[in-house]
Amino acid sequence: MLLPIHRRQLLRLALVPLTLLLSNVVIAQSTPSVIGTRVVMSTWSDPLEALGTLSADESVTLSATVTDIVADINFRDGEQVEKGQLLIRLEDAEEQAQLRASQALREERLNASNRASQLQERNLAARADVEDSLSRLRQADANIQAIEAQLANYQIKAPFNGRVGFRNISIGALVTPGMELVTLDKLDVMQLDFGVPEVFLGRLSPGLMLNATTAAYPDDIFSGEVATIGTRVDPVTRSVNIRADLDNADDRLRPGMLMEVIVQQRVRDTIVIPEAAIEPSGDRHFVMLIEQPEGTTRLARREVVIGERRNGEVEILEGLAPDDLIVVHGLQLARDGQEARLIGIVDEETGIRALLEADR
Repeated sequence: MLLPIHRRQLLRLALVPLTLLLSNVVIAQSTPSVIGTRVVMSTWSDPLEALGTLSADESVTLSATVTDIVADINFRDGEQVEKGQLLIRLEDAEEQAQLRASQALREERLNASNRASQLQERNLAARADVEDSLSRLRQADANIQAIEAQLANYQIKAPFNGRVGFRNISIGALVTPGMELVTLDKLDVMQLDFGVPEVFLGRLSPGLMLNATTAAYPDDIFSGEVATIGTRVDPVTRSVNIRADLDNADDRLRPGMLMEVIVQQRVRDTIVIPEAAIEPSGDRHFVMLIEQPEGTTRLARREVVIGERRNGEVEILEGLAPDDLIVVHGLQLARDGQEARLIGIVDEETGIRALLEADR
């Protein structure tokens, strides 16, 4: 009774490899479904990352050059001011009185010089008297200019367009030379200073574009360009300082901010494809080309030479041309020379998931 049962079991075991073999044949002979993508030319660069610090394009701390009392303050904290605008006036009553006295003296000497000239024209005065009166007039003019120069020290004006900070004084306060009164920063353009290893020095040049981000605005990217490359390499860190200009028309960036910098070096137009389209084989790399002769879809394996990789993309140096159609999904079952069913082509509006859902 047990013998027939063993025979049936042996027969079932013998049929298992045959079933697997037939299944593999069916799979091999089935037409694979693939999704393609067009090969395009893109602007590519080798990103160089660094950390930098922002500073104002122009920055100054205004201070007094004389000792006196604050008479007027003509700005509010954080106000935008224009070049030449009077910000702080110190008490200058004494100097104004000296100026009026000097102006009166000049007027007196001018009249005396005119009378001497008239008398000399009628031969009633010596030429030397006329020259003496002109000399005294010039001396009065020099005294007025000296007093006006002193008065300029009592008026603190904005040396350039910018935004003032917090004022540190009040009306009636006594200020002394060198005392810090208020800061002024030109913020429409910011300077970004950062260092890079000296090995990259040969790849950098003024005019290279860069992008910068900051934790204060994590979703925004600020664009700029390299303005100056330092003339010296730090012998300790082996790095060179770079200064870039960032536009700050919206006035969001502030001096002292930490910025994450990505310099776009070696900018070039090149062929870029999704990394998922690459089939590595040892040191070689292949893609599956989709050919459509006479209405049929056939696959052709092609070797390519890759360049840089970045964010799921690969630069292709050799092996593909713009507008070639390659497989980006379904490579597992794709074979060289095999016919395939093209589900669709990925573009900017349609992704792989959308094509797969539409094919269900």
